[in-house]
Amino acid sequence: MSGPATRYIQATEVFDERVRGVGDGQWDAPTPCEQWDVRDLVHHVTVENLWVPALLDGRTMEEVGDAFDGDQLGADPIEAWIAAVGAARQAAREPGVTARTVHLSYGDESAGQYLMQLFTDHLVHAWDLAWATGSDADLPAELVAACAEWFSEVEAMYREAGVIGPAAPVSATAGEQTRLLAAFGRIAEA
Repeated sequence: MSGPATRYIQATEVFDERVRGVGDGQWDAPTPCEQWDVRDLVHHVTVENLWVPALLDGRTMEEVGDAFDGDQLGADPIEAWIAAVGAARQAAREPGVTARTVHLSYGDESAGQYLMQLFTDHLVHAWDLAWATGSDADLPAELVAACAEWFSEVEAMYREAGVIGPAAPVSATAGEQTRLLAAFGRIAEA
């Protein structure tokens, strides 16, 4: 059984593979996230990673302020992603990191739960990015299972908070990846 920091790092590796495969002409391609093109999606996940070292270090959102506002991808989105995720992974590897408290927009949270939120976001957005760019959309089965297990415990809270939309319908015989993506409204299978 892998802990939250390991799961987060594993999901960043899955997302990383998809980012490095984005072609020059694909940055404005649509994604399953209606409001985002590929560049917007990569920017969102990159900014999430820019926050990781500060939040895992105990800093508040107010202390960080607007440091990560605006375009964080610049002229080379892939290099910006690599730099952000490298620093975030290093912070997630620190001894005892999951026992810390992070100060999020909705209040204090355990770093372990925060890393599981990031794990989930990276994994689902890896599929979004694969869909948008036509790359391999198969997610590692072990990560899908771990994500589905964790998400089943927080799904109602996510929906109630409006963080995700309604689940998509799936057949009783749908595979685990399809069921997970449907829970996030990504895939409908009748």
